[in-house]
Amino acid sequence: MSRVWDVPVDDSTRVRDVRVAAEEASAWAGLPAHRTASAALVATELATNLLRHAEGGHVLISLVDRTDDRGPRSCVQLLSLDHGPGIPDVAAAMRDGYSTTVAASLGAGLGTCRRTADDFDLHSAVGRGTVVLARIDREAAVRHPETPSPPARAGGVNVPLGRAAHSGDAWAAVRSGDRLTLLLADGLGHGEKAAEASTAAVTALRGLAELPPPEILRRLGPVLRPTRGAAVAVARADLSAGRLDFAGIGNVGARLRTGGEWEPLLSYPGIVGAQAPANVRVQSGPWHPDSLLVLHSDGLPGRWSPPEDVLPACDPAVVAAVVLRDSGSAARPVRDDTCVAVLNGGGSPRA
Repeated sequence: MSRVWDVPVDDSTRVRDVRVAAEEASAWAGLPAHRTASAALVATELATNLLRHAEGGHVLISLVDRTDDRGPRSCVQLLSLDHGPGIPDVAAAMRDGYSTTVAASLGAGLGTCRRTADDFDLHSAVGRGTVVLARIDREAAVRHPETPSPPARAGGVNVPLGRAAHSGDAWAAVRSGDRLTLLLADGLGHGEKAAEASTAAVTALRGLAELPPPEILRRLGPVLRPTRGAAVAVARADLSAGRLDFAGIGNVGARLRTGGEWEPLLSYPGIVGAQAPANVRVQSGPWHPDSLLVLHSDGLPGRWSPPEDVLPACDPAVVAAVVLRDSGSAARPVRDDTCVAVLNGGGSPRA
């Protein structure tokens, strides 16, 4: 099930809470001791920065799947989100020892996070806040600057209602040759039973990803029938054909950005595993290096505004976190599990 640690950071005692959560997540992911220490260091740095530079925020820690030449495994993803003043000079903030406060910053700041993490990305907008992403794998990645970014990437963020241990929403992505398939499932209701439904959907995706999205939805029916059922959306980017295929059942939102313009993709009414339509038609459109697809559960307000300053070259989890952060506030509390998953075209690597 989607295990998530959602830790608010509003006073100094919360720095320890974030570090402990990172250590717990590392144990769930099976990280060895030296990588657990790396996750704890990054978590401590992110929480400290929230207090010193943003007057608080929160840190989301989750497990995300990886599959490459080292095989399938889980790694720890840490996301720091705030509504603070933003960082006017991101390049300066990345230098060791940088601080916008009189007090000396802990360790080497964001520079340490970037060097320690296997993946690192940051988006900051003056007056809107900052999102920082770090992922810690079981072994430190060997960095090759000449290696190009993947032609398309997927990532997401998941927030359980009431900071519960498990979310009833889940997302997963499977790459097969030139095709990348993204699925988001919202289990009916919330809590453990909803998590069982969404977990069943994402677990089944690996054996179904070669199929067109409508057929994936059809095959998920028997898989989810013993559960509560779920709203499910599936998108597949065919990179060689330059095409995106989408199909959905239930209340999962989808928006596609191509050529700078956003358009909604519509799902059919129903619940996969309970009351699904017999036939679901695929929606197809062009897919380019600057394309972005955002899928989200109904925990996200329906009228959220796309972040125009988030580039396709951003890590998709950062895009998802910016969408989540900008759609909510203390005056508009989350009323359900909320999951945002993003597929991007890769764009051009950022310096």
